[in-house]
Amino acid sequence: MKPTGTDPRILSLAAEVAKSPEQNVPVILLKLKEIINNTPLGSSELKKIKQDIYCYDLIQYCLLVLSQDCSRIQGGWTTISQLTQILSHCCVGLEPGEDAEEFYNELLPSAAENFLVLGRRLQTCFINAAKGEEKDELLHSFQIVTDSLFWLLGGHVQLIQNVLQSDHFLHLLQTDNVQIGSTVMTMLQNILQINRSKRTKILLKLNKQKEEEHRRLQLQLQRQRAMRLSRELRLSMLEIVHPGQVEKYNREIEEKSALIIQKHWRGYRERKNFRQQRPSLTEYKAAVILQRATLKFLEKCRKKKKLFAPWQGLQDLTDARRVELKQQVDDYLRRHPSSQMSDVTSRELHSQAQEQLQHYLMGRALEERAQQHREALMAQISTNIEQLMKAPSLKEAEGKEPELFLSRSRPVAAKAKQAHLTTLKHIQAPWWKKLGEEAGDEIDVPKDEFSVELGTLFIGGTKPP
Repeated sequence: MKPTGTDPRILSLAAEVAKSPEQNVPVILLKLKEIINNTPLGSSELKKIKQDIYCYDLIQYCLLVLSQDCSRIQGGWTTISQLTQILSHCCVGLEPGEDAEEFYNELLPSAAENFLVLGRRLQTCFINAAKGEEKDELLHSFQIVTDSLFWLLGGHVQLIQNVLQSDHFLHLLQTDNVQIGSTVMTMLQNILQINRSKRTKILLKLNKQKEEEHRRLQLQLQRQRAMRLSRELRLSMLEIVHPGQVEKYNREIEEKSALIIQKHWRGYRERKNFRQQRPSLTEYKAAVILQRATLKFLEKCRKKKKLFAPWQGLQDLTDARRVELKQQVDDYLRRHPSSQMSDVTSRELHSQAQEQLQHYLMGRALEERAQQHREALMAQISTNIEQLMKAPSLKEAEGKEPELFLSRSRPVAAKAKQAHLTTLKHIQAPWWKKLGEEAGDEIDVPKDEFSVELGTLFIGGTKPP
């Protein structure tokens, strides 16, 4: 049965094949390659084109051409190799429909066998060829045929067993040529990988089926066990209950059972309704979020519009309103008369304001310079403190490291000198003079000992070793 809505390119190509002589058919069939390549891979349009190609027997024409003698075909092995590509691409991803049995049991095995026969013929021609260019062309055609066969096996893994058991494939493996042998071994490795992945998928599928069967049996056993326990419980209760109360007990059991069934049924029904209404709830929530965001955005736009709206002037006043406003202004001026000031007084006030402003600006400049000086001193003090914290003790100082303890500030140097002399005097004093002293007492130092220079040490307390 011919499909409806057939691609016009397939129709014209099928008509051309039917009307053309036999020697022109292979070249005409090469047009299928352009049609397939111009269609997006994996699209529904490509599947429809493959079905049209199969329904109009163009795949069968390709198989017939592959079984012919190469010397009678225009283009030779190049045309044959391209036809193998077309045939493999048409067979992979094809849904034959009503003719599925014929397609899987006859056409696909025949295509795989023809590919192997072509491989043997190309192998023989390659070995017997003398010219280098001819050998390269034959090797390229052989690689195209093997790639087409691998593509066909990748789409129909059930053909792997037929290929591995074929005598033609065994003959290809037994070749002595290095180039042909490497190509065949590469194809064999790829086929084995496909077969391994197929077996892995089959094992996973079988394990999944076993798990499902085991789960089903366990569930069935649980149900049977529960029913048996329920019946045993009922029988034990019937033995205990008085014969006159049996009917009442059965009625209570039936009511409880009905309540349990209704409870589970209502739960199932509500869950089902919730799953059915979930898309609507999601759409409702999305609509609420969008509306909230839109209202906020419009509110912001209105606020900005009010904020940056140009002033449109006052509304038109009537004569009565003008008279009323003028009366209010006159009353205010009458209650709050303005003080009169002469030009001389105004100039004096202006001069005083200028002087105060100049004094303020000069004072602010002095404060800025003082602030900058304080910041510089604080930075210098911080640097000195950091150097002192990182410096070693005086006992361990070597080279220029003692210079880290020097200060360029006279007050700091004087204080350091005073502390140093105090410490020395306290250390060198005899022991009987220290009897009345305490740890926090200060020792007076003569003023003539305060003569210091800029290269004086800091306070004697250094970083502990």
